[in-house]
Amino acid sequence: MSRVSSLAHRLYSGEVSFDFVGKRRRFYAVSAVFLLLALIGLFGRGLNLGIEFKGGAEFTVVSSTATVEQARASAQSAGVSAPIVTSVGSDKIRIQTPSLTLQQSDAIKTQLASDLGVTQSDIGVQLVGPSWGSEITKRALQGLIVFLIAVVLFLTVYFEWRLAMAALVALVHDLLITIGIYALTGFEVTPATVIGVLTILGFSLYDTVVVFDKVKENTRGITSSNRATYSEAANLALNQTVVRSINTSVVALLPVAAILLIGVGLLGAGTLKDLALALFIGTAAGTYSSIFIATPVACQLQERRPDMKALATRVAARRSGSDAKGARSGNARATSPGATDESGEDSTSSPLASDLGAPTVVSTGARSQTQRSRPRSQRKKR
Repeated sequence: MSRVSSLAHRLYSGEVSFDFVGKRRRFYAVSAVFLLLALIGLFGRGLNLGIEFKGGAEFTVVSSTATVEQARASAQSAGVSAPIVTSVGSDKIRIQTPSLTLQQSDAIKTQLASDLGVTQSDIGVQLVGPSWGSEITKRALQGLIVFLIAVVLFLTVYFEWRLAMAALVALVHDLLITIGIYALTGFEVTPATVIGVLTILGFSLYDTVVVFDKVKENTRGITSSNRATYSEAANLALNQTVVRSINTSVVALLPVAAILLIGVGLLGAGTLKDLALALFIGTAAGTYSSIFIATPVACQLQERRPDMKALATRVAARRSGSDAKGARSGNARATSPGATDESGEDSTSSPLASDLGAPTVVSTGARSQTQRSRPRSQRKKR
């Protein structure tokens, strides 16, 4: 058995446990730092919206000899005050300008063909009006809002509203970090970016639902006992699913990283860059939030319920009673050297995983010498 498989088994059985819920303040602090940076980028630099959202004109020049500096100078000489010029691959140059009329577009196209030594058929032109760009922006926001409402309704029906709110917090967390990194890096926001953002929100939701489903299983009927609090049962669920979540995320990130490195670095595909960056950032943020944000927030909301507060009180009372009983038993053994329990072994409390029904390995000692020495008839009567 590999080390990862061994660790996963020990986490699932409760032999090893990381206190994700108990140390949630540390993880909240890490998220707060990333969110602060994202908000600084979002409200400081702002998003670099593509012409599909803000309107404008885009000229794509096919030339293996022209440079970005030549294209910028040619566009400025044609009357464009602040053109955005980038190279796409090894044989294309993209020039973006503010909104233009058809006559202005034809004049710039002629100027570019003359200065860069290409024919006008080698220059592609795309004109987007500002009204169409604002309509695309409105539609994208509407799609995002509808998606979030559908998520809340689904999780409320399948789980309950507190878990739905926790999942929504995690989704907003992922969304803000992804958009903030776009603002900080200055990457252009295109329709491919919107597709990528919606995709990673779905992936983040999938990961959160997997964890919440295990939490639901571990906490079913928990208020009828006094063995563990809701947070402890949820933390066990996190430990039982954390390896699966990480493995799934790594498998998802590998092809996205390949798109970034090969599709963008070698092939120079700009559309792939916009899509892959959103997927990469969002998938990583979604994995983090499903483990360190969603479940701890859900536990905080659940622990405010009166029945969960009563459960926590009963669990604390039971454990304090067990500690007192153990102390008295230890004192009794100390006064009677060599004394043991009936089985000849020291008694130990059951682990949390065993209390909640998770599979554990239980070792049983041999019967005591006193029981083996009794006649069979007496043992049956007992």
